[in-house]
Amino acid sequence: MPTLRAVACDVDGTITDRERRVNTAAIACIRDLVGRGVEVVLASGNTACFLDALARVFGTSGTIIAENGGVYRIGFTGDLRILGDRSISTRAYRVLEKYYQAKGVALELYGEKYRFSDVAFARTVPPEEVREVMRDQEVKVLDTGFAIHLQPEGISKGLALRKLAVDLGIPVEEFLAAGDSENDLEMIEAAGIGVAVANARDGVKAASDYVAEKGDGDGFVEAVERYQPYFLDIEPHQGRNREK
Repeated sequence: MPTLRAVACDVDGTITDRERRVNTAAIACIRDLVGRGVEVVLASGNTACFLDALARVFGTSGTIIAENGGVYRIGFTGDLRILGDRSISTRAYRVLEKYYQAKGVALELYGEKYRFSDVAFARTVPPEEVREVMRDQEVKVLDTGFAIHLQPEGISKGLALRKLAVDLGIPVEEFLAAGDSENDLEMIEAAGIGVAVANARDGVKAASDYVAEKGDGDGFVEAVERYQPYFLDIEPHQGRNREK
């Protein structure tokens, strides 16, 4: 069993419910980890600015993985590292948009002005139909259960986690990663310990070292408690990249 020094945690469906309400026990768990000096990384399909707000109110150091691995940052004041080429995602989206316009369907974009790598839109159209339309494009289609994303090929939370781990100086094997959806799969596989909450998709459960009996935020807390003995107690980062 590896020693654990960090946690990479998905947000929607892992520490929130279907209505995106954050589980308060999960927040308390994250704060306890941070208090022990464990690096907690919020890893989501959401935008970097959205994760900034969550990191501040949760009390983490501000290290994030956003846009399903398309961007990441170390601390609040670190440079935003952009791994994906958004022009690829945008070109693919224009093809998709034209297809649905011909059917009289308007797509609803999410956070268009604040994304640097992927394109995200509402799940108002069938994900499998989107995959079929996108089959000749240089993107993968991610259905998180909360949104549909067009992501440049090769980009994932797993790739971002490996690069982020190097920048932090923490071996990726010393991360616990928690998730629920297909966009979490590579991250769970990359980490030393991968865990899935009870509401996770079957593929995520199959790739995980532990599947919680509880769902959403309660499942995240359960998984962290399961591996508590393997977390190192480290001196908390004294103000590292934290803004008062």
